[in-house]
Amino acid sequence: MTKPQPQGVLPVFQTPFHDDESLDFDTLAREIDWLFEHGADGIVMAMVSEVLRLSDAERRDLAVRACRCAEGCGTVVISVGAESSLLAEESARHAESVGATAVMAIPPISVALDDGELRRYYERILSAISIPVIVQDASGYVGRPMSIDMQAGLFAEYGDRVMYKPEANPIGPRLTALNEATGGKAKVFEGTGGIALVESYARGIAGTMPGADLIRVLTALWRALNADDFETINRLHPPLCSMISLQTSLDAFLAIEKYLLVKQGIFKNTVTRGPVGYRLDAATQAEVDRLYELLMAGL
Repeated sequence: MTKPQPQGVLPVFQTPFHDDESLDFDTLAREIDWLFEHGADGIVMAMVSEVLRLSDAERRDLAVRACRCAEGCGTVVISVGAESSLLAEESARHAESVGATAVMAIPPISVALDDGELRRYYERILSAISIPVIVQDASGYVGRPMSIDMQAGLFAEYGDRVMYKPEANPIGPRLTALNEATGGKAKVFEGTGGIALVESYARGIAGTMPGADLIRVLTALWRALNADDFETINRLHPPLCSMISLQTSLDAFLAIEKYLLVKQGIFKNTVTRGPVGYRLDAATQAEVDRLYELLMAGL
């Protein structure tokens, strides 16, 4: 039987930790249940899941638990990007073996690679597994932008097993360029937390991969976009953009999203593995609270 394909609202779950920074799998299960209860079409384990701060064993354990928790509820995308092709390949095989619907990979971030090396990196992942591979240009946070030609070349060779999550600036024009380079056939996902969701939807995306904290807002906004419900779009999108504009780095996303998950009774704490480059101060917290209330009132 053919597996369902990733599409729609696919939140990137936050990884909960105990106070001693060990993985809290009970809270993870509660978070994933909550996401599906509020309309998520699937879940994603990726950058704001703190994958770069986990050991290889922890990443595998987290992938196993995520697939188990989501079984029968929706699709699962597992991030497998690594600093070597061998490790990315091994992670991809593991993700497929535990039930992932697709994998997603950022390129190595410790070295600048030309198009040939980048292509060989993704080709090794694609050759190792049979499920789709989402090519993630995460250069809005880490690494360097990837060329449209290199990315489109993968689609030309591997077809619809290649999907995309472009996060290089400028988001909109690059998304359109990617669509045009693949003849409008490739699945492309918005990955800016929702700040570019309305514009990206108009450019032809297959779904969005926001954080987990505002799942109720994102599912409502996605439904409104599908229904051309501009009253709801105009009510929800401006405060959502203001909220996301506060999250100017990966650590800012982590701090604010975990704070909001605690606020909603899903997480027990806001523990993030350090060192961190951003901490939520009192003034920003007050603004997050104000915008959160606006968003909840708009639902």
